[in-house]
Amino acid sequence: MAIATLKYPEFSGSHGEDGFTPAPSTHVGVAIAIRGGGLVAPAIHDTAHLSLDEVMTALRDLVARVRAGRFRSSEIADPTITVSSLGDRGVEALYGVIYPPQVAIVGFGKAAERPWVVDGVVVPRALVTATLAADHRVSDGHRGALFLSKIGSLMQDPEAL
Repeated sequence: MAIATLKYPEFSGSHGEDGFTPAPSTHVGVAIAIRGGGLVAPAIHDTAHLSLDEVMTALRDLVARVRAGRFRSSEIADPTITVSSLGDRGVEALYGVIYPPQVAIVGFGKAAERPWVVDGVVVPRALVTATLAADHRVSDGHRGALFLSKIGSLMQDPEAL
């Protein structure tokens, strides 16, 4: 998702009194449930410039610190776009709510086996539903579709990340 914002920067930034300000670097806020109730979305900084292994290491660290109550105020203050997933809870599609002043949130559901046509033959494939909620003062449905398509194509080749 962060890499896709490099091509579609209108989904990473903030909207305020002076309009939209694109983020100079993508800081992905990750929605994390707090033990005992509540939700926070602290950021993994400069996410588009991290390797997949670095993102996963940062994510594991962030989740552990959130659950222990040890995350930093800067991690809460500066996400430029948020990602949320309820796939681990069995939810196949998630329609997120944008956290202002951010202008977009991407939701991912649980991978589910579905019939898919490959070379004219129907075969089982694990598919994930990705959704986008975006501020229409900054972008539109066409750009949102292109952004989601870019995320989908990146996910098809994780080794290249």
